[in-house]
Amino acid sequence: MRVGVLHNAVAPGASKAEEDVLVQVEAVSQALESLGHQPSSIPCTLDLEAARRRLTEAKPDVVFNLVEALGGSDWLSFLAPALLDATGLPYTGSSTAAMMISTHKLLSKERLCQAGLPTPAWLVVPKRRAAVPAPVFRPGPVYILKAVTEHASFGLDEHSLATPADEAALLAELERTTAELGQECFAEEYIDGREFNLSVLAGPDGPEVLPPAEIDFSAFPAGKPRIVGQRAKWEEASFEYTNTPRRFDFPASERPLVERLQSLARQCWLAFGLGGYARVDFRVDPAGEPWILEVNANPCLSPDAGFAAALQQASLPFASAVARILDGAAGRLSRPSR
Repeated sequence: MRVGVLHNAVAPGASKAEEDVLVQVEAVSQALESLGHQPSSIPCTLDLEAARRRLTEAKPDVVFNLVEALGGSDWLSFLAPALLDATGLPYTGSSTAAMMISTHKLLSKERLCQAGLPTPAWLVVPKRRAAVPAPVFRPGPVYILKAVTEHASFGLDEHSLATPADEAALLAELERTTAELGQECFAEEYIDGREFNLSVLAGPDGPEVLPPAEIDFSAFPAGKPRIVGQRAKWEEASFEYTNTPRRFDFPASERPLVERLQSLARQCWLAFGLGGYARVDFRVDPAGEPWILEVNANPCLSPDAGFAAALQQASLPFASAVARILDGAAGRLSRPSR
């Protein structure tokens, strides 16, 4: 088949985080070629009419959607599947609605609450009407301040934590962080515990949850917040990058926790109407209770990223996973309706 690999265009001098999509394009294209397909790279910007013309010229049988951001906004990535819906071309991954909700952290938390799934309490600057009201401020807990629509640990570091005396102090911190990052932010109750990533892959019998990965913070000194911040994601020379390895081995005594995480990941897949592949990020508190941080409908497919590592642990070749994702786009695997 002719497969158009649609991705966000990368400008010269872009950051490593922005350039990462090109690594994914290369990895997916090589896998497609090994499967006997004919991939072609199709860049996409907010000029959706130009993207439509490129798609028309390429004449793909199916589109492998790797668009992660448009116009500098992760949230606007939902415009890529919306464009593909308009063209009628089959495409990989999640639907427009699933992408729009999952890439907006407040909409995502509202969906989790509506589905009865555990997510940390949060607080926002009162500017928008929410389907699910944010919980009332509670003094005492530590809060972590996050951008609402940006991912890949954008802006996160040890200075993102706050222990406000009252709601007014927290709102002031939110306003300050919003100004610093140039993005709307919200405050989420910080779960001081363990962090897990669960990758999920579509299959003929429904979503398959791949082996869970835990981020190992054991090298962090006392008092250093155990978070996967921006340095841990992208700055290879940093302490955080070199001291946040993944581990996949768990003792038998933790089997109930692993099964609970796997069950929650499946429930997230269904609640968000995900397709193709996804990742769910968790924190587990000292009492052993899991909390859902994020549902990622288009996780990174770079060879050194978490999804590829989970595939390796499952003894599933990357090309085989790409084939399953592609099969879902072609309608040979069950997927949510658009």
